[in-house]
Amino acid sequence: MKFFKALFFLFIVLGTCKAFAQSSDELKKQRENLNQQLQRLNRDLEETSNNKKSTIRQLNIIKEQIEIRTKKIKNIDSDIRLLDNQISDNTNEVHSLQSQLVQLKKEYAAMVLFAFRNQSAYNKLMFIFVAKDFNQAYMRLKYLQQIGSYRVRQAEYITGTQKDLNHKIVELDKNKEQKTSLLVDQEKEKATLGKERNQQAQVVVDLSKHAKQVKQETAQTQRKLAAIDRAISAAIRREIEEARRREEARIAAEEKAAAAKAKADNKPVAPVVRKPAKSTNDYLTATPEAAKLSNDFLGNRGRLPWPVAAGNYIRRFGTVYINGIKDENQGVSIKTNEGAAVRAVFDGEVLIVQDVSGTYTVVIRHGGYFTAYSNLKSVSVSRGQKVSTKQSIGTAATDPATGNAEIEFEVLKGETYMDPAGWLAQN
Repeated sequence: MKFFKALFFLFIVLGTCKAFAQSSDELKKQRENLNQQLQRLNRDLEETSNNKKSTIRQLNIIKEQIEIRTKKIKNIDSDIRLLDNQISDNTNEVHSLQSQLVQLKKEYAAMVLFAFRNQSAYNKLMFIFVAKDFNQAYMRLKYLQQIGSYRVRQAEYITGTQKDLNHKIVELDKNKEQKTSLLVDQEKEKATLGKERNQQAQVVVDLSKHAKQVKQETAQTQRKLAAIDRAISAAIRREIEEARRREEARIAAEEKAAAAKAKADNKPVAPVVRKPAKSTNDYLTATPEAAKLSNDFLGNRGRLPWPVAAGNYIRRFGTVYINGIKDENQGVSIKTNEGAAVRAVFDGEVLIVQDVSGTYTVVIRHGGYFTAYSNLKSVSVSRGQKVSTKQSIGTAATDPATGNAEIEFEVLKGETYMDPAGWLAQN
């Protein structure tokens, strides 16, 4: 019974170790991914640093570095907590195995002593012959036979437990080494984070020194983004209006058909009961196909592929003020490789392909949702075309002044802009 309890306990521990290994592996993969993003951002920062004057772009890259490095520190902290739990579990298991080993050896010693005292054939025969009846004599004979085999098994249990104990001690030492390494890595990351924050503060100071020029450059960027957003909003409004018109035409046709049927049957025409006005999303998802596509898109929130195969954020969603300079983005700016293919993040239908300020903007409808891809050098799709997830829709444009390839990516529910970072998968 003690053996089965020990076996059951071992199964539980092995299951816990497997879960730990999976979680630890996931954290390591995330950490590798964060390291790759930091490497790309470091290269971007070096490129922007060649310009002696600080820029909003440079500040955005540093902010992105700080955010990713903060994530990495939290990732290391999570891994350390997992290791602490594993160290605690392994320590408890080592103590348990040591106790089991002591008990097994004690029981084995008792059996050896019993066997020594009853090793003569005379004693064994007397043990059998003094039985009250044949059944008891048979049971005693079987007992003597089982004693020998049980002693062999007990010796095997002792050997096995000793191996398990040695293995756990090695694993425990390894856990402690991993924790020490992670703590060192975490301290290095914290030191680097402090330097990046100092660098961020210095860039803000530098920006304030030539605020007039920065405002002009920012205003130029904002004018282009505003033109893009106007084109996107206008296209979506037209689509909503068209969806409303189709839905109202369908309802009118149904009412007309019902009235004609009532007249043919010589029945009074039922009064028309107008339902409450529908929302924008109701019009956009009026058909079963549109409703399903919209639900599927929503169901993949946080798992959508990136609009480029390789890239990193250089401007986030939202509005920030830097020394009175307003920097606003309705989507995210993604730096990628020169000539990189831009791809659809989900199945849908191309709503518009439009030249805005010298580069192309593509909007794709996904039921009640829309995704917009701007700053494209060329496009490979047309209005009304069905596209699938990861299908190429064009190529990223490159800024001739900087040589950087960037795209703007936006996500909308109806006419409401949403933060794309919450929809895209971990890069």
